[in-house]
Amino acid sequence: MKDVLRLLLTEAPESPSLDSVEAWWRRHLAVLPRFPAPADQALASGFRMDRLGFAFASGYHAALRSLFPQLPGDRRGALCATEPGGGHPNAMETTLTPAGTGWRLDGQKTYVTLGTHAEVLLVVATEGRDAQGRNRLRMVLLDAKKPGVHVEPLPALSFVPEVPHAALRLEGVTVSTEDVLPGDGYTRYLRPFRTVEDCHVNLAVLGWLVKVGRRCGWPVALREELVSLAVLMRALANEDPSDPGVHVALGGAFTQLQRALERCETAWEGVDVETRERWQRDRRLLDLASRVRMMRLESARQKLAGGGSDD
Repeated sequence: MKDVLRLLLTEAPESPSLDSVEAWWRRHLAVLPRFPAPADQALASGFRMDRLGFAFASGYHAALRSLFPQLPGDRRGALCATEPGGGHPNAMETTLTPAGTGWRLDGQKTYVTLGTHAEVLLVVATEGRDAQGRNRLRMVLLDAKKPGVHVEPLPALSFVPEVPHAALRLEGVTVSTEDVLPGDGYTRYLRPFRTVEDCHVNLAVLGWLVKVGRRCGWPVALREELVSLAVLMRALANEDPSDPGVHVALGGAFTQLQRALERCETAWEGVDVETRERWQRDRRLLDLASRVRMMRLESARQKLAGGGSDD
């Protein structure tokens, strides 16, 4: 903690402009030797990015490294879950079927963050339904260059347009046994990733905001509030993402973050026009998962009260 705090509070808050995903990745990689822990990678990388979109990309990748420690640190990854029917586990129709001594993967994913630049894909697939009709999901670690993997770029979004997305088509992709990760694809990976991503992306956002605040002379009390929120979010990022108590604490952290962002509004008037306009364009990124987050928080409250069950 001490090292990443020193970076946030004392290192030069200047970030040369980035003009591509490749440039983002080089800057992200430069942080890893100094900060091996994913939560610290998110904070430090966010601090060193020149815009919210690339801070988000670093937080997203740090989240993948946290949940999938077997992911090679020097290769870009992407989680492939959402399908034409949505992102709910029952909507997953990409199939993982036995083939010889291994498996065969077929299906499509409609929305893959960083999909056009991913070198390793983490694909959610179904082995079929169990006796109760529930989808039996697995997680597959896949080289993006394997035969049968087709990546199709999607149009840029109206916010954080620097972060590319893609659709994915899988046609008879051969998968070895060791590339099918152990455990249930939903309870061990897909469900906790929602929480892990929330923590790490917001750590990167806070790191970036601290940098902007220091560079542009925001009030000391406001900057220190952002740092204290980063310390809280870092602590939650290192806890069990399936624990309902963590979800309740995270709900409180998001409430505090929202209030801090409201207090930042006046301070943004002193920020250079380009950075301020990007922020106004891109800040809606922070609200994208708000409905799912509130549902998760209410479920956690019910579980702690003894009235809920796992979804």
